Amino acid sequence: MQNIAMCLIIQVMNRTEIVTWLDEFLRIEEYRKIDSSLNGLQISRKGPEIKKIACAVDACMASFERAVHVGADMLLVHHGLFWGTPLAITGPHYDRLSFALSHDLALYAAHLPLDAHPVVGNNAALADALGLVDRVPFGQYHGAAIGFQGILPEPLTLHEIQNLLGFSTGLTVLPFGRADRISSVAIVSGGAASCVEEAIERSVDLFITGEALHQIYHSCQEHHIHFMAGGHYETEVFGPRALGAYIQKELGVETCFIDLPTGL
Repeated sequence: MQNIAMCLIIQVMNRTEIVTWLDEFLRIEEYRKIDSSLNGLQISRKGPEIKKIACAVDACMASFERAVHVGADMLLVHHGLFWGTPLAITGPHYDRLSFALSHDLALYAAHLPLDAHPVVGNNAALADALGLVDRVPFGQYHGAAIGFQGILPEPLTLHEIQNLLGFSTGLTVLPFGRADRISSVAIVSGGAASCVEEAIERSVDLFITGEALHQIYHSCQEHHIHFMAGGHYETEVFGPRALGAYIQKELGVETCFIDLPTGL
């Protein structure tokens, strides 16, 4: 009852407070050395309060415009604007920054921290959608596990799994497993097709990621493993949606999800 009461009372947060909370909850510092993304607050705002947060996959002009349209003070994304390489403030990059600044819209990005988070991460939310049990870390990237491996409550077909996750456009399926019904699944969202080799080593029935690579085709076929690429975008809506819902539930700040599918 105490948590519910707090959610009803706290509807506006100070900008610094929400950024500090996000940094700690998403464990931003843990990924500084292995993630090229500038995780954390990428664009600040003059206004000291955050009344509404819009969540999206990409920091594109369309998501900026939609965030302003719905009255958001902050846009929280998985793919931000800065990736470790100096970028001249010209062209579309200038337009995005200028638009955000002129509309006092803050931008917060969480790349690997949102992939790997055990509660609201892309991979945790995908695993939740499948009801995976007996989960263990999976998908090593510079010494950090980004994804999860687990067991389905009951064996499912590839088509049933596809429907549970809502994959449609951008879907690639390699049905090379020995059994039609799948029990064990490993997941790493986005562009992680090469992690299928780890799934092969662990004798997993199905590996799920966002994008396919030509070079993994024969490896999957020869090792008799099912492979499913649901689309980079479609596998990475899960984290922003889950994080937005968690923020609204735990902090009482209004959130919404901006869906801008790419079909890729």
